[in-house]
Amino acid sequence: MNPSGPRLEFRDPVRAHGLVAALQQTMDGIDRTVTVMHVCGSHEQAIARFGLRASLPANLNLVMGPGCPVCITDMPEIDEACALALQGVRIATYGDMMRVPGTAGSLADAQAAGGTVDVVYSVAQAVEIARASGEEVVFFATGFETTAVATAAVLLANPPRNFSVLSAHKYIPPAMEIVAGMPATRVEGFVAAGHAATITGYGIFEPFAARHRVPVVVAGFEPLDILAALVRLAELVRDRQPVVVNMFPRCVTRDGNRNALAQLWRVFEVVGGRWRGIADIPDGNLRLRPEWAHLDARRRFTIASSALPTRTPSALAQQCICGTIMAGIAAPTDCPLFGHQCLPDTPVGACMVSSEGTCRIWHQYAGLPDLRQCPTCSTAGRPS
Repeated sequence: MNPSGPRLEFRDPVRAHGLVAALQQTMDGIDRTVTVMHVCGSHEQAIARFGLRASLPANLNLVMGPGCPVCITDMPEIDEACALALQGVRIATYGDMMRVPGTAGSLADAQAAGGTVDVVYSVAQAVEIARASGEEVVFFATGFETTAVATAAVLLANPPRNFSVLSAHKYIPPAMEIVAGMPATRVEGFVAAGHAATITGYGIFEPFAARHRVPVVVAGFEPLDILAALVRLAELVRDRQPVVVNMFPRCVTRDGNRNALAQLWRVFEVVGGRWRGIADIPDGNLRLRPEWAHLDARRRFTIASSALPTRTPSALAQQCICGTIMAGIAAPTDCPLFGHQCLPDTPVGACMVSSEGTCRIWHQYAGLPDLRQCPTCSTAGRPS
């Protein structure tokens, strides 16, 4: 055993410098600025934490798309959860959802007004609360394919009768279709999230790449994973090859996890719906199939909007540009509220609430440090 601990081979600085050099060489062969998009909050966290943008070629613009499930949960979905809590139904949800504003307040506001809202780390924990309490417990389910699979598994495991689900789960591939069709984004390639592709497989992106004539590279979450994916993506853009490449083979296969997918589609179906601040996404929402109506909070309860206090969006909220940030059209620093009125302790928009939101991440890691010109910055991408 190595007495100094395990080697972080996916954070090796020597290999990182080699990948950065290869990326620069590739981009030197492209005489324009190229915009590529990743669609994952975990990717953005790693990119910011390790200061990767400071090492990118000047003509490579890496933006984050709608990859934060908290940020794109629509206001009416928040309102439904708040209304149930104010009607006396016990709500369980992930911690990031507590302060996300709906049209008439957040779950934190509903809790302050007397509603019972439990923060849980998993859907299984919500089931445990239902079993132990005997109360009606609704799990406010958010997240993409990865967390939706966990929700499906719990429903298939015969949860107690006093448990139900209010699904706000989303399905990423249709959102990529919408973003790829937005002229203002000018995205020439996509980095796909490795954990979601572990479930769906990378083959799901092949029709998308062919239809939009853009390459897709599946990436893991360590610095070398991301840099290697960007090198390959830049090569594909340069060579005009609209194909899908799996750069996360230690976890992702072409077909994905067939057992997990079978469970997902046994419980859920895709329906159209609005992604907060972006657009109405055909087939972008995951809802429980009719045969699971007895566990569907929308069918089980009458959700009374009259339980919600009337509130007009503040002038600050109307200035929020989270939607254009999540579409990759703007950066957090383009927003006049960023770092001023909009802060993690006083968030105006959803992108500053969630730990996977672009604005929250950029604020935490000092935005876009240029480590090559900033002698006071550490290699982690934060002020020393």
